Amino acid sequence: MDPAVKPKKSFLTTYIIIAMILGVTLGFVFNKNYLAEENSKLASIENSIRALNSSLRVATDTTVIRSMEQEKKVLSKSKNAVLSSRDKKMEPFDLLADVFLRLIKMIVAPLVFTTLVVGVAKLGDINSVGRIGGKTLLWFISASLVSLLLGMIMVNVFKPGIRMDLPLPEVGDVVIANAGLSVKTFLYHVFPTSVIDAMAKNEILQIVVFSLLFGVGTAAIGEQGKVVITFMDAAAHVILKITGYVMNLAPLAVFGAMTAIVGKQGLNILTTYSIFISEFYFALLILWLVLFLAGFAVLRRRAIELMKIIRQPIVLAFSTSSSEAAFPLTMEKLQRFGCKNKIVSFVLPLGYSFNLDGSMMYMTFASLFIAQSYAIDLPLATQLSMLLVLMLTSKGIAGVPRASLVVIAGTLATFNIPEAGLALLLGIDPLLDMGRSATNVVGNSIATAVVSKWENSLEGPLPEDAI
Repeated sequence: MDPAVKPKKSFLTTYIIIAMILGVTLGFVFNKNYLAEENSKLASIENSIRALNSSLRVATDTTVIRSMEQEKKVLSKSKNAVLSSRDKKMEPFDLLADVFLRLIKMIVAPLVFTTLVVGVAKLGDINSVGRIGGKTLLWFISASLVSLLLGMIMVNVFKPGIRMDLPLPEVGDVVIANAGLSVKTFLYHVFPTSVIDAMAKNEILQIVVFSLLFGVGTAAIGEQGKVVITFMDAAAHVILKITGYVMNLAPLAVFGAMTAIVGKQGLNILTTYSIFISEFYFALLILWLVLFLAGFAVLRRRAIELMKIIRQPIVLAFSTSSSEAAFPLTMEKLQRFGCKNKIVSFVLPLGYSFNLDGSMMYMTFASLFIAQSYAIDLPLATQLSMLLVLMLTSKGIAGVPRASLVVIAGTLATFNIPEAGLALLLGIDPLLDMGRSATNVVGNSIATAVVSKWENSLEGPLPEDAI
């Protein structure tokens, strides 16, 4: 690169922030005008359902109970019709975000496969893979335990479930299918029957397992494997080029997502759950500080530089509520920071299965919040058991919106906490998902930089157009 030629400055972060502000503004206008009729009907129906639920608890006459249950069914049907009408009105804005996320998901599986195969093959032998893999998993397990433990401590300090005094949902309500917690289910989730099926479903953990084996096999055959490495390396660069094209749509996707969320939910949801939201984000900030200090202990002053470089993927993950959406951009920024391609290609995909720090914290925070809301007292030993269960069952969870809720549902059932309590969180989950997705990006970026440093593979920062 000619030193006289300055690299083109990226304004993606600025455009995304502008898109967020415009989306929130337009969403607020829609909420008060375009969707006012639907929102008013929904509020009226929900008030009627709450009144019926209160009456049903004290009713004794069978005929009256039957009549009220029938009325409740009619109201639920009306509510679904209004929700459908509201969703149809906001469909164009939902589509903007959905199309972008579909394009990102289209990229993720081949990008993980090609880069991880190249990364493992370039490590040279199984001993190098084992050494780097051991260091990586040591950091991941430590970070996961810290995230879960910090979530448990903060929810016990703040006790948001007790203070918010939220109405309890019906025990019979089904919110979300719970996740299987058996060893058999976990192992089936890890090992693919078909790599094509795993790629079609974006099962990152299964793709990682196949890629590791493929990379080790490629390195083992020596000279013949170089052809495969060259091809995979070229394919990865092509996919990263496609990523650049897709990223140009990110501001539109953010605008659509924010308009749809605020248009449907309104800003009132922020005031209704303001205590819980502020306490959770405060806990996330503490986690960021802990992760940064851990990274600073290894990286020293370069930890500050790392946080500056990864601000774009952080903002992208925050605004789309998906750490998966920021995966390609995170990979690019880490290489620009000075992490070697072989380390980034190895550590980052593993991180998306084993090191979702924001999601881990949310799991203990949300599970114990629901227990508090039902006035269920969980002893310390039970809470620690829950922490260990979440530690195991959360591995391989997709970095996509609401994936954490599936694991939480299974954990609630294991500890006899009503799963219907998830209804307390569904309305604000998109707002919480934004914070935990951004945290996932921070955690995985620091982990990759630290492992690079441990392997003496951390170089000086590269210009943007050198990747």
